[in-house]
Amino acid sequence: MTDSGAKGLVKNLNIWEAIGISVALMAPSMAANINPQGTATTVGRAVPVAFALATIGVLLVAYGFVRLTQNFHHAGSVYGFVGATTGPRSGVVAGWGLIGTYIFYGCVTSMAAGIFGAKFLDEIGLWNNQPDTAGFLVGAIALVLAYFLAIAPARNGTRLLLTVEAVTVVLILITAFIVLSKLIGGTAPGGLGVDWSVFSIPKGTGGSTVFLGVVFGFLSFAGFEAAATLGEEAKNPRKDIPRAMLGTAIFGGVYFVFVTAVEVMGFGTSDAGVKAFISSGSLMGDLGTTYIGSWIGTIITLGAAVSAFGCALACVVGASRMLFAIGRDSGSSALSSISAKNGTPTAATRMIVGAVALIIILWALIGNAKPFDIFLGSGVIGTLILVAVYVLATIGAVKFLFFSGVKRAASWEIIIPIAGLIVLIYTLYRNVIPFPASGAARMYPIVSAIWLLAGLVAVWARPAFTKKLGEKLLADENLSAAR
Repeated sequence: MTDSGAKGLVKNLNIWEAIGISVALMAPSMAANINPQGTATTVGRAVPVAFALATIGVLLVAYGFVRLTQNFHHAGSVYGFVGATTGPRSGVVAGWGLIGTYIFYGCVTSMAAGIFGAKFLDEIGLWNNQPDTAGFLVGAIALVLAYFLAIAPARNGTRLLLTVEAVTVVLILITAFIVLSKLIGGTAPGGLGVDWSVFSIPKGTGGSTVFLGVVFGFLSFAGFEAAATLGEEAKNPRKDIPRAMLGTAIFGGVYFVFVTAVEVMGFGTSDAGVKAFISSGSLMGDLGTTYIGSWIGTIITLGAAVSAFGCALACVVGASRMLFAIGRDSGSSALSSISAKNGTPTAATRMIVGAVALIIILWALIGNAKPFDIFLGSGVIGTLILVAVYVLATIGAVKFLFFSGVKRAASWEIIIPIAGLIVLIYTLYRNVIPFPASGAARMYPIVSAIWLLAGLVAVWARPAFTKKLGEKLLADENLSAAR
């Protein structure tokens, strides 16, 4: 039962709980086990280089988010920020885009939970000789659990996210340090050792090709901004939310560059090593099995499944808060209804989970896709949309900070967001041009464009609706800039 007359979300979150949703949506445990393989298909052994470039890009983008959340706090995240700085039309498009990213990432993470979860059950002997639908079945269970946790008080959900992800990250780091120690000590399997060539680009690999791999770096970082959706539930939003986002981005950069370097060296930088790296079912799981023992590989596989589930939960939480904010401003009593018991947007949560489930079902039935196909495709679609949203948010930050008539930052700092825009636009360009000639990859940029165009058409076709949203944004005390 919901209470559409509730005044708003409950302010009960501290900085650690804000960090929880950003870290969980970024899902460093899951990402470290599968995302680097996409990068390796384009840059070979230079995976850490691509992730280092992605780190620079994300930190440049984080500048804008940090500055905006120091002045605004809004459940709609970029919908509120971009709407308040560049106008309601662009705000709605940005919000719609980030909802789309979170929905497609919900597909990514529920399928990852299904893939790793089914593999874990097979490894411990609980479910052998699995049908092709095993990943879908486990993924469906994960999505249902994500729904029930998402409608529980956010305080409980974010604490769970932080705890789960912290445990799995620690496990991966321990394994990485053991692998590195064996590489340094000369006791690694196959006579492998520390190889600094992982930080150099292979001969014949151009700079534009490197940026094809950077997109998987952005996929790994995606979610660092999720704490912004909890701005109306944080006790001290203008301090805690910026710190949560920046801290998550910095941690992610150090973590991903270190772990990917160890992973590539652990498999070997030769052509055979890179091939084994790309075909691995669980990068850190396989390294754990090879360098330590099969038991550690099994534990890491479980950790990856739990991490993926935590990320699915964070996707649902983030998207539902944004949908709630848009519904509230548009006057939709259904979308803006809040549970009288838990103080969470249950109706918006149901719609988000339903959208994730519908995409997976249609993709599987019509496209005859397997869980990994949906994982890969949804990841690319969601990231392309996300990069476009980051562009809008960064433009909004530039306008607000440097061209609003009020001095809010030192003039020289404009270099930071401008550099971020260059990285974002070039990354987007290199992943669309040249346009994929055939196969499923051809549909990824098309679907991304259709999602964003749907938002554009909606705001231009319904000017009264957009005007109403604009009036609500201007009147919202959460979007009154700090002075």
